[in-house]
Amino acid sequence: MNSLNLAGKLPAAPITDSQAFVDLLADIKQRGRAGEFDRLGHIAPDVIESFKAVGVYRALVPRRFGGDERSPGEFCAMIEEIAKADGSAGWVASFGMSPVYLASLPLETIKQVYADGPDVVFAGGIFPPQPADPVAGGFKVNGRWKYSSGCMGASLVGVGIAPKNGDKLDLPRFAVMPQSQVRIDRTWDTVGLLGTGSHDLVVEDVVVPEAWTFVRGGPANLDEPFFRYPSLSFATQVLSVVGLGVARAALDELRDMASGRISVTGAPAVADRPLAQVEIAKAEAALRAARCFFYEAIDDVWQLVLAGEPLPAEKVNLLRLSSTHAVRVAAEVARSAQMLSGMTGVYNSSPLARFVNDAQVVTQHAFMGDITYQNAGAIFFGKQPLPGYL
Repeated sequence: MNSLNLAGKLPAAPITDSQAFVDLLADIKQRGRAGEFDRLGHIAPDVIESFKAVGVYRALVPRRFGGDERSPGEFCAMIEEIAKADGSAGWVASFGMSPVYLASLPLETIKQVYADGPDVVFAGGIFPPQPADPVAGGFKVNGRWKYSSGCMGASLVGVGIAPKNGDKLDLPRFAVMPQSQVRIDRTWDTVGLLGTGSHDLVVEDVVVPEAWTFVRGGPANLDEPFFRYPSLSFATQVLSVVGLGVARAALDELRDMASGRISVTGAPAVADRPLAQVEIAKAEAALRAARCFFYEAIDDVWQLVLAGEPLPAEKVNLLRLSSTHAVRVAAEVARSAQMLSGMTGVYNSSPLARFVNDAQVVTQHAFMGDITYQNAGAIFFGKQPLPGYL
């Protein structure tokens, strides 16, 4: 029996249940589309429009602005499903979490952001924060920012600035502006997640009103429960869940090809080899266990948020630890699937090669670095983690 939400109504059906969502994934799964994303260097515009139509970008927007106000777990499950179809598509869709950032804008500015509807596509380039000159009513912004995933399809972009204050710099801020005011330098040339279009943003002498900036890491100006969920942890989770989706796709691909493939050496089909059966069972167990840890950590914290209770550092820590654990396991699972496929999985035309490369790139993100383990271990022993971890 469904439980009531905070408004006393039955919760909306998951986005993933809609026929439009199912049809969208069926389209993305066509191998030609994945290759298309790679050739373009970004997700095709029609797919971005489909993301809008099925609710990716309104999922976390408050109802007062026309959004769906989904939970963190619902959003991550949606991204995981998209990532099963294509890792780059899942990665770009994950930036539907932009209300986490935009909620720190002044309330009147937030109203302007969603004035034309909740399906706002946002991309950001945070690092490194670039010095910005104060001018009347705002800041003059110049600089270059890397790793702006999804910027090709965005309507709004944000960049990290450090306002000048004499010979010092004030606290870093995020400056938000229309995508038309930036130049996109196509620098994204990587071994995986090619379709994310994580290019450089270049801004030259753009004056951004102060009302369209906010202190990075500052409090949200919205009071819906979602904005009490740990924002840094969530920014990590929406990326790490991409690895889980890609790894599941790798196991599914191996299963589908294993029974019919006959070795050139005359060996039995992969599905009939005892060692392959053992290894795939281990991979399946590892992926499912990592996924359970990931969603359990989300649910535990979300229930505390809904109850209005304080969030213990130990609980928030598990959000970060489960994310790093998930991407490391996912990369190992994808590689195991490729190894079991033999030479088939080394061709660029093989989906398994794509899955391995995509899963590996996820592990390289700074949010999922080895430092997570150090911080998680410190908290386990009752010590303080490094600044910025929680």
